[in-house]
Amino acid sequence: MAQSGMKRETSSLGNVAAAVPPRALPEKDLLQNRTTSYTLTQFITSTTEGDQQLALLMNAVQHACKVCANAIKKAGPCDLYGLAGSANSTGDDVKKLDIIANTVWVDCMKSSGVCCLLVSEEEEEPIVIEDADKRGPFAVAFDPLDGSSNVDCNVSVGSIFSVYRRLSPDDGPATVKDILRPGSECIAAGYSMFGAATELVITYGAGVFRFALDPAIGEFVFVEEMKMPKNGGKKIFSCNEGNAHSWDKPIQDFVSECKQSGYSARYVGSMVSDVHRTLLYGGVFLYPADKKSKKGKLRVLYEGFPMAMITEQAGGVASTGMYLGKIGRVLDVMPEQIHDRCPIIMGGARDVERVLNLYKNVD
Repeated sequence: MAQSGMKRETSSLGNVAAAVPPRALPEKDLLQNRTTSYTLTQFITSTTEGDQQLALLMNAVQHACKVCANAIKKAGPCDLYGLAGSANSTGDDVKKLDIIANTVWVDCMKSSGVCCLLVSEEEEEPIVIEDADKRGPFAVAFDPLDGSSNVDCNVSVGSIFSVYRRLSPDDGPATVKDILRPGSECIAAGYSMFGAATELVITYGAGVFRFALDPAIGEFVFVEEMKMPKNGGKKIFSCNEGNAHSWDKPIQDFVSECKQSGYSARYVGSMVSDVHRTLLYGGVFLYPADKKSKKGKLRVLYEGFPMAMITEQAGGVASTGMYLGKIGRVLDVMPEQIHDRCPIIMGGARDVERVLNLYKNVD
C-alpha cells in the first residue's frame, strides 16, 4: 500500500510501482517509509517474470554489493587501504580492496548456482563452473571495484557487471564464446556506487532503475527510474585532459569548444562516478582512443557494455567515436578476448552528436 500523501509512479516495465516521496520525510515518518518503500528484492521478484534463475542471480548481485560496501566502509580502521603488491590481468596495480571485492563477487556468483562462466577484471582467465549441479545459464562479467586507484583517498568507487545467457549446450561446461559477444546481446547490466550513499543501478533492457541502500534495514530501496535530461541537461564534459596531446583532432576540438562555450569540466577518475553524474545531470563522458591506446583504456565486457546499455536505456547515446576505421555504437563492438578494450563517448545526444559530427567533417 502507498503511504498517504505520496504519489504513485509506474515504471516502463508496467508492473513496477513505487511509492515516491515528494519531499524529505520528517523523522516521525521514517519508520513508516521503511515499511512501505519498494525494495530491490521486491523489484527483482516482480520484474524477472517467473525466471527463478534470473531472480537468484540478481539477488546474488545485490548481496555482493552490500558486502563490498561494508568492506569499503571499514577499510580505514581495518588497514585495508594500500597496494596488495601485484598487478591484475590488465596491468593495473592491485589494491587490497581489489582482492577483497573480487573474492566477494566470485564467491557470490558461484554460490548463486545459476552461473556457468565468470569474467573478472582481476582474473587473467575466465572462471568456468565445471560442476553441473552448481551451474546455470548465465555468463557474468564484472569489474569488482572500479576506480580503486581512488579508494585510499575516500573518493567514490563502484562495481560494474553485465549478464549474458549462454548459447552453448547446457549439458557441458560453458565456453568463452558464451561471453565473447556484442553488448547488444546482454540481458542485464548494472553498477553499484560506493560513496556518500551506496546505490545500485540496474537494467534488464527496459528502463533503468536506481536504488539506494538503507543501512538501518540492510535493504536497497527504490529511488527513481533514471532518464537522461531530454535537452542534454547541464553543460558538463568529463574526460582525462592529461591525455589531450594524444587525442584525435576531433576530440581535441570538441573539448576546446566546450571550454569556449560555457561548459564545466568534471572528472572524478572512477567511471562509475563520472557516468552516474552524466546520467543524472547530463553532459558527456569521454575516454577515447588515442595515440598511446589505439583501442582506448576501458574494458569492453565489464565497463563499456554495461555502461553503454544503461546509458542507452536511460535515453542517452553510447558511441566508440572513430574506432577501427568507422564510427560505431559501443554495444555493437565484438570483443576479441575477455579483457579487450574499446573507446567510450557516452552521454546525452546533444553532446555526443557534436563529437561525432566533428569526426564526420574530417576530410
